Amino acid sequence: MAATNSHRDLRDVVDRHAAAVYRVALSVVRDPALADDVVQETMIKAWRNAPVPPDEEIPRAWLMRVARNTAISALRTRREDVRSPETLPELAGGPSTIRTVEGRAQLDDLWEAMTRLDSDARALIVLKEVHDLSYEEMAATLGLPVSTVKTRLFRARKALKDAMKEWR
Repeated sequence: MAATNSHRDLRDVVDRHAAAVYRVALSVVRDPALADDVVQETMIKAWRNAPVPPDEEIPRAWLMRVARNTAISALRTRREDVRSPETLPELAGGPSTIRTVEGRAQLDDLWEAMTRLDSDARALIVLKEVHDLSYEEMAATLGLPVSTVKTRLFRARKALKDAMKEWR
């Protein structure tokens, strides 16, 4: 009976957080198949190592940090070529501000500029612009002070802006 409840609890955690974990994973690894693997591994890690008793809610920020770190580890073990611009809208999981970018050329430019950023800068931009996290949530997710998140996000946005200027 306990195993049934345990499986049901795991299913509840997956149902509540899988989409957000997938978006974080995809924003880092840029490969839908690898992102699926990261989601699965993240959920297993969360189930085994959650910082709360099994009957309490897993903190979202902690889970997003586990997802990000798992995705980075997956990248280190499996380097792949950059995906095409057509996969960029998948970062947001559906209609979003990325899809509102006018014209195919602008989307291509945005994708190229994002690929020029390092993974940390790209993750910051995705957490803020796609996931709409607050600075405090980003800090908790990344394990950084809020002031560091603000500074790094400012620099990441500037780097993205500079990269976009190169393509105009």
